[in-house]
Amino acid sequence: MSIYVGNLSYDVTEESLNAVFAEYGSVKRVQLPVDRETGRVRGFGFVEMSNDAEETAAIEALDGAEWMGRDLKVNKAKPREDKGGSRGSFGGNRGNNNFRNRY
Repeated sequence: MSIYVGNLSYDVTEESLNAVFAEYGSVKRVQLPVDRETGRVRGFGFVEMSNDAEETAAIEALDGAEWMGRDLKVNKAKPREDKGGSRGSFGGNRGNNNFRNRY
């Protein structure tokens, strides 16, 4: 399981985030998504720690804590939702196509 870390400064680095979480245990991985267009950190990240006890300790200590001028939002990451391949509202079969028969 991984930890979601939100409201991060745009100046954060993987190394600095790793250092903060390392105070609560062994950090396995840090991931900071980057904006495709600007190349800038998007203001949130994910941290994986070695075990659940370390994750819990880090979440309890860091959620709401101020770091780099921001109040962190730290909690267990939710599983990524599958966006699927359905067309949704982009067209496709819209059900009743009787209008074709009128003209």
